[in-house]
Amino acid sequence: MNAPQPSSAELLATYDAQLRGEAEVYDALSWTRDGPLYRGVLDGGGFVSYVSLDGIDNIARLVQRTIGHYRDELGVDEFEWKTRGHDERAEQLHQELCNAGFIAEEPETVMVGAAELLSHSVAIPTTVNVRRVDNLAEAADLIARATAMQRKVFNGGPSAEEALARLHRSQGTEQFWVAEVHDEIVCAGRLTLIPNADFAGLWGGATHPDWRGKGIYRALTAARAGAALAAGKHYLQSDCSPMSRPILERSGLTAVTTTTPYIWHR
Repeated sequence: MNAPQPSSAELLATYDAQLRGEAEVYDALSWTRDGPLYRGVLDGGGFVSYVSLDGIDNIARLVQRTIGHYRDELGVDEFEWKTRGHDERAEQLHQELCNAGFIAEEPETVMVGAAELLSHSVAIPTTVNVRRVDNLAEAADLIARATAMQRKVFNGGPSAEEALARLHRSQGTEQFWVAEVHDEIVCAGRLTLIPNADFAGLWGGATHPDWRGKGIYRALTAARAGAALAAGKHYLQSDCSPMSRPILERSGLTAVTTTTPYIWHR
């Protein structure tokens, strides 16, 4: 018999405790602290997050100081400030970021749940092969084709160079998975094993439009969930689009909050 699953409030509390702050920048090229903020430099730009803004008297000043950090100190052309909808000061932060010229992108739903809920056999066409990209010698070609498909689906996203660089420097915490039909990449996604946490992250899952409705995305997700369990991770987390949310919900993951990226451009 399966153990009772945590409530949405318990899942959110675990998410806040384990996946915010340093857990978000551990794989950055570099990162620093500024009060409650964790400010990282990634391939292609910067990234800002925080655990809590409680006790901060002047959020506007913190925002301006962060702009100066990336613009003047680092010469970064753009960076993302990640927010969560359940934070007590979310509306105030939203207003200050908009006042400072940030552009809000579309909100995503944060899904959290037990990895065992997704680790199961999924029937897919026999011509489809789901596998992890283990051979780094072949990774460049596979990832180039996979990211080209993902960028078309998402109308943007990491480049092949960025994805390959992240895979090489991850020291095993990053996995890239693909579903192939002969030499065509029909679905792809990443699994990130978060150090010092019970979580693994599901990222970038995309299916070619011609191959949707065949269970391939669910099979790729199930394979990644199995890999997470094998690595000792008990929970999965995904910031998902409206397209992915129903699939993850049917698998048993729970929507615990929303996340909205705010982008600053030079």
